[in-house]
Amino acid sequence: MSTDRTALFGAREGNEGIIRCDACPVLCRIRPGRAGACARYANKDGELIRTDPLVLLESGERSFVTGIGSGTTYPDYKPAPFIVGATHEGVDTVTVVTEGMFSYCGLKVKIDTDRHLGDETAAVRVNGEQIGHVTSAEYGSQMLSLGGVHHLVGGSKKEGNATCAAMLTLANRGAVEVTIDGGATIMLQAGTQPIVNGRPEARMRVGCGSAAIGIFAQQWHGHVDEVIVVDDHITGVLSEHQAGKCLDIPPAGIRVRGRRSTPGRYFQVANPGTGWGGTDITEPLSIIESIDPKVARPGLRLLLTSTTGEDAMFCVLDEELRPREAAMPPEVQLVVDRIGENCEPALTSILFIAGAGGSLRAGVTENPILLTRAVQAGQVRVTMGGAPCYLWPGGGITIMADVLRMPRDSFGYVPTPALVAPLEFTLNAAAYAALGGHMQHVQPAERILAEYGAAARHDAPAPENPWPTAP
Repeated sequence: MSTDRTALFGAREGNEGIIRCDACPVLCRIRPGRAGACARYANKDGELIRTDPLVLLESGERSFVTGIGSGTTYPDYKPAPFIVGATHEGVDTVTVVTEGMFSYCGLKVKIDTDRHLGDETAAVRVNGEQIGHVTSAEYGSQMLSLGGVHHLVGGSKKEGNATCAAMLTLANRGAVEVTIDGGATIMLQAGTQPIVNGRPEARMRVGCGSAAIGIFAQQWHGHVDEVIVVDDHITGVLSEHQAGKCLDIPPAGIRVRGRRSTPGRYFQVANPGTGWGGTDITEPLSIIESIDPKVARPGLRLLLTSTTGEDAMFCVLDEELRPREAAMPPEVQLVVDRIGENCEPALTSILFIAGAGGSLRAGVTENPILLTRAVQAGQVRVTMGGAPCYLWPGGGITIMADVLRMPRDSFGYVPTPALVAPLEFTLNAAAYAALGGHMQHVQPAERILAEYGAAARHDAPAPENPWPTAP
């Protein structure tokens, strides 16, 4: 493979030292000493160079060439920037290394919180521009889908640029504040606490209201007569719940609002919100619809708590069967504290998802369908910056990776707009030849390390990641 970057990624124009960069469809004309629109390529003394260093992963005596800083395969006829031959545990391997330009890409965001962030399908915006939408609520988390080709290129130029900029910052582990139509304002950053309406989230719930009843019923037994665990989805009531029945806890006569499901489980007890248990409740006693004087009694001990234990109230019924807040007994406080102890720290998780199509596959083989089939058959390991990828089933090569498992600053952009992300395909050398790979461009790893190692950025792989070429 040629190592002349000008030959691979640009052409000189005229006598003024201008280089036309063809690393993406923008085709910038770059004067000496200047960079292109993406700031990834620059003209240095009439030679087109990458402004970011190539990133090498190193573990002990092993080195792995990542796609970060490698360059792209655009236009389609070019082989990948690096096609690396190496030996791993006696097996000859080839790793095809490139940076992909992804218009068809997005971020899947998991926010650990019970609080209502917005209705499903509600627009997620940055500076007024829609960059995504709210998807489903999962167990203790709210999910967002950001980016995608429709926001990048299907709307206005302003929308596309806002989407690209927000995705780039988030993918590179930076912080972005988003607003949700009819919902919350959230500060997002991978691996950190989500901040909802200016309030950091501390706990991811141990379970829904019903699950909390099931987990802690035995520990409450004998210390309270009724427990209501407030939850936007499934509110639990101890005396009615099967766990309470098995402990012979008698009915308390306290009826909560909402739609009764199975015994001790209630739906729609309140509207979604940022109060107790993801509801709009700030006054917990408002959840009580009625108290049956034929069943309830003065002195009855009632605990109301949220699914994280952050909100809790202990009450005793007075002579008129009205709940009166009282000091929480230590035995009850212990269990409320244990709810909190069983909550995991609330985090924001961000996964990059993309479809690897045209140029990427042409940079690997002259017959791209063979690569697709080999990836789907598990014959090819696909990594992003050396980090493992989840391969979605079905057609094509649709991959997803946790940005926290990738090296820092793994992502770039081109002003088409699109994100640029590293990608590596590793497989047996014989299998690479069989799928029509660009064998004449394979270079020994030692040669690449000797030529680029001094200027490269040397990173250690994330400790939880397998070595990229390991079987």
